Amino acid sequence: MNITDAIQTRRSIKIFKDTAPISKESVEQLLQAAVMAPNHHHTEPWKFFVLQGDGRMPLSRVLAEWAKTRVDDPESEAGQKRINKLSSKPLIAPTAIVVALSPQENNDKAIYIEDVSAVSAAVQNILLEAHGMGLGAIWKSGPAYYAEPVKEYFKLTDNEEILGVIFIGESDMKKNPEPKRTPFEDKTVWITEDDK
Repeated sequence: MNITDAIQTRRSIKIFKDTAPISKESVEQLLQAAVMAPNHHHTEPWKFFVLQGDGRMPLSRVLAEWAKTRVDDPESEAGQKRINKLSSKPLIAPTAIVVALSPQENNDKAIYIEDVSAVSAAVQNILLEAHGMGLGAIWKSGPAYYAEPVKEYFKLTDNEEILGVIFIGESDMKKNPEPKRTPFEDKTVWITEDDK
C-alpha cells in the first residue's frame, strides 16, 4: 500500500473482534513507526505503555474507581451503568497503546506545543502503520484518560501527561465509515504575491 492510499483509506475503527492481542513483533513495528515522527530539536517527547489481554484490567479498575467520583449516586442503576461504561474503555480492543507526552526536563529548546505536535505525529504514524498492516485502530482521548488516578497508575511525573490511547486489533466493522471532511479548499488561503 503506498502512502497516498494509506492516508486516503485509513479509518478509525470503533468495533473490534474479540481475538488474541496482536503479536509483540507487530506492536514493535508500530512503535518503530511512532518514533520516526518529526520532533523539533530531537526532543523525542513520547512514552508508550502497551496493554494487552489481562494487562488491560488494572486500568479498567482505575477507571471504575475514578468513575465513582463522577456520578451522583454510584449505587443507582444510572450510576452503575456510567461506571461500567467508563471502566470498559480499556477493553474495546485486544491491544491498547497508551501514549504519553514526556518532555525532556531541563531542555531549554523543548517547547510544549511542539512536543505535543510531535507526539500527535507519532500517533498518526502508528495509525497509518496499523492500517498498512491490515489492522484496525482508533485514537481515543478524553477526561477519563487525563484523570489524575490514571496518571498516577502509569507513574507519570508532574510534567508528563497522557494524550490518548490507541486501540488496535482486527476490525469487526460491517463497513468502513465514509470520511466526513470539509474540502481543503474551504480551509485554505493561497498567498502567491507580495502585498506591497
